[in-house]
Formats: sequence, structure tokens, C-alpha cells
Amino acid sequence: MTKKIEHGFYIEDLEVGMFREASHFVSEQDVEDFARISGDYNPLHMDEEYAKTTIYGGRIAHGALTASYVSAILGNDLPGPGAVFTTLELKFRAPVRIGDTVIARAEVAQVNVRRRRVVLNMLCTVNGKAIAKGKAGVMVDARPTEVE
Repeated sequence: MTKKIEHGFYIEDLEVGMFREASHFVSEQDVEDFARISGDYNPLHMDEEYAKTTIYGGRIAHGALTASYVSAILGNDLPGPGAVFTTLELKFRAPVRIGDTVIARAEVAQVNVRRRRVVLNMLCTVNGKAIAKGKAGVMVDARPTEVE
């Protein structure tokens, strides 16, 4: 038996300023799993000895792992189930390290009801410092009309 998944926000429910946040602790296992899933085994992420020779002075998590935290908010919370992620512009400002806790935040910046499109400002922080910021575009369902 499958669980019925509730629909997220409909386009008519969204307002500029609405936001959601999610916290993610970045573990060694997360980095290893992301490398396995994505195929990105860059030694900057996987090899401490190599990473110590770089400007970062040690291993850092994949930037795309941080971007996936943004995707999780859009798919799970705001707008949530039923929404389709269409664009992402994300500028990375600082590295994320194993052991960091990333706070990802999505805030509705624009709502176009007619086109069923939403733009959200995205911000990821570690210890209050911005490590990534940008914008995401999402297509959102209109509320179904009731048939009498």
C-alpha cells in the first residue's frame, strides 16, 4: 500500500516573503555518497592529503551537494510536492567542510500566477556566514477547479 502524498502550495497560495529553512549536517558519509551518486571523485573532496596542498587547506564538500539542499526545500516544503525546479543560479562564496552544518533558506521573491512561475531567493550559510546565494525558478500548479 502506498502513502498518499499531499500536494504542496499551489501558485495562488504563494506570496512574496514566504520562506522555509532547512538544516543539514555534512558528514563524511554524505560526501562519499554524493561522490558515488554523482561520479565526482575530485580529490579536493575525497583525499585529505591532496586537499591540504590546495588553497582550501583540506577537504571540502561538493558545491553540488550544497545546491541539493536548495532542491530539497523546493521539492519538500516551498512550494513543495508538485512543483518543478526549472532554473538555478547559485554563486559559491566559501567552502563547506565535513562537519559543517549548512542552513539553506528559500524565500519567495516573485510570483507570476498567469505563467505559474515563482522565483525564490536562495541562501546557504554556515555559522551565520553566507557560503552560497542565488535564485531558483520553479513552475507551480494552479489550484484545480472543482467539478460539480
